[in-house]
Amino acid sequence: RKTDVPGRASVIFAQGTLVEQNAQGRVAVLNETVERVNTDEDGTQHTLKVRRVLTATERNVDRQGNPRLLPDVEIEGWWTNLTIDKEQVIEMYKGHALCEQYHSELKSDLDLERLPSGKFATNALVMHCAGLAYNILRAVGQVGLMDKKQARRAQQRRRLRTVLQDLVYFAGRVIVHARGWTLRFGRHAKRQAQAYITVYERFAYG
Repeated sequence: RKTDVPGRASVIFAQGTLVEQNAQGRVAVLNETVERVNTDEDGTQHTLKVRRVLTATERNVDRQGNPRLLPDVEIEGWWTNLTIDKEQVIEMYKGHALCEQYHSELKSDLDLERLPSGKFATNALVMHCAGLAYNILRAVGQVGLMDKKQARRAQQRRRLRTVLQDLVYFAGRVIVHARGWTLRFGRHAKRQAQAYITVYERFAYG
């Protein structure tokens, strides 16, 4: 927070690799080695060399395409001991952020922020059941809610909360007649009904 962002960004643009540049802005990546001095409890000092990957982004326009009076500058950094290329380091740490989104769904949408028991075996059973429910809901959402007719906006996936609200919590009526079972929805639930039909045909008939 105390970093001089414009000054630090100018160093990255001068010494780093320019990966993108156009009228909207530019992006540069810098790979550097930083020495850190650690002091033990007995006063012994150790010098460690740590790798740091920095990305500087300069935007000349906003999200609506309007030009800015002053460019917006943003810096991102990653401390790592990986020896792979700096572009691969950035992609891997972006993958970590994506994993955190899935963990958030597991904790919030499935209400598993706190495990119910103090016994490890009980919590292990709960986590196995939660994993099964998570995978089922994920598969149902990808099959039933990713169609262009079902999607309210373009996305790569649907959150579990969306799947629960659209396909699980939605009201319907089960009718048994002439030894047959029928699931009936209201007249305003065409989107949910089509999603149910798509899921049923996919998993029942392949």
